[in-house]
Amino acid sequence: MDQNFYQQIFESQKGVPVVPPNQVISSWADALICLLFPERADCFPISTEEVQHKFGLRQKELESILVVTDTCKQISNKARNFFHRLPELYRLLNTDIEAILSGDPAAKTRFEVIRAYPGFFAIAYYRIANALLTLQVPHLPRILTEHAHGITGIDIHPGATIGAYFCIDHGSGTVIGESTLIGDHVKIYQGVTLGALSVDKSLMDQKRHPTVEDGVVIYSNATILGGDTVIGSNSIVGGNVWLTRSIPPNSKVYHRPSIDLVEQDVLG
Repeated sequence: MDQNFYQQIFESQKGVPVVPPNQVISSWADALICLLFPERADCFPISTEEVQHKFGLRQKELESILVVTDTCKQISNKARNFFHRLPELYRLLNTDIEAILSGDPAAKTRFEVIRAYPGFFAIAYYRIANALLTLQVPHLPRILTEHAHGITGIDIHPGATIGAYFCIDHGSGTVIGESTLIGDHVKIYQGVTLGALSVDKSLMDQKRHPTVEDGVVIYSNATILGGDTVIGSNSIVGGNVWLTRSIPPNSKVYHRPSIDLVEQDVLG
């Protein structure tokens, strides 16, 4: 090949942020989730002291990742603050487990939700990523949520704000945008999009995604768009609904398809 091409590739590498491989970052998150929820693990601590020791190891691993991430500053403080917030993150994840277990008739046990449910996996990764994002950790939050997206088909931006008792049922194709605000006790199904009405780059610092208040249920393939769109508390949004405006609390919104059924005689 032309020597100029080699030079072009070399020049393109200058100034690219140094970030550990995605596998290293996701492996750290997996180890942390397994420590928080031994239902996902294959070995268990034998004492409180060992639990403490393993959390210490996870904190050191995070520090090591942040050290390599060359645009990250105040590394020790950020790692320490993340682990100070871990009890609250753990509390929230337990509310999510409870919401999935109580909201899905097919969910039989807590173990099943933690080990097998893609909704819980995606939410766990989101909550870790969101905690890192609030500490202004660069790159890692989006890498983590995209890892979960690749595994589950559930796309949650780490910048979204999601309350307690959050349930994603099935979840494939679900999209939750960056500035989405979701209250407590919200349940959504597969294919739901909480997105922006416009993708104009000039709007990047504005609220572009909907607000979903407490107690809302959104059924499969519903699309709700716009930063000014508010789904009032305890409302139900039916499947395949397209919404670009607010609805008041306690509303029910349904899509009415036109379906024709033609019965044919079957010749014997």
